[in-house]
Amino acid sequence: MASWLPETLFEIVGQGPAPSKDYYQLLVTRSQVIFRWWKISLRSEYRSTKPGETKETHEDFLENSHLQVQIALIFGARILDYVFNLCEGKFDFLEWLSDDLLLSILSYLDLEDIARLSQTSRRFAKLCTSDKLWEQIVQSACDHITPDMRALAQDMGWRQMFFTNKLQLQRHLRKRIQRQGSQRSSEL
Repeated sequence: MASWLPETLFEIVGQGPAPSKDYYQLLVTRSQVIFRWWKISLRSEYRSTKPGETKETHEDFLENSHLQVQIALIFGARILDYVFNLCEGKFDFLEWLSDDLLLSILSYLDLEDIARLSQTSRRFAKLCTSDKLWEQIVQSACDHITPDMRALAQDMGWRQMFFTNKLQLQRHLRKRIQRQGSQRSSEL
């Protein structure tokens, strides 16, 4: 594995499916898959039950179908697939990048690519529709952004401003300037 990766690659906690109240933790490190559980019960026969833990190497986890079934039941098939990929050495390196760095990278993409990327995950959907990204895109597409244009973008959103044609933008700017003028005259 790449040595610059953190020791903990993935961690998730959760409660077992109803009616269980048991609590579970799944931890994937560079070399192991660690599955922990805590029995939560009011029944007297379970009161003395101690927490449990299973540690498997990545290779052993890939062959342990019983543990895989438990993880799928508790955390779902998507989490199991993600853990499988980690154990096979398939890392999603984009997950480790900061939002600011990703926004900088996204600002260089074509609009079609941004639209496609927004459909891949919740994180990318949020980033691809963020005002920060669309502000960067508008700034790269325009020679000069006036203070009035910036204020209009704050009101309507940078993405909306990007997709609004020039005539509509001019109309919005005129209305905004007129409103500001009428507010100033009413203050006098």
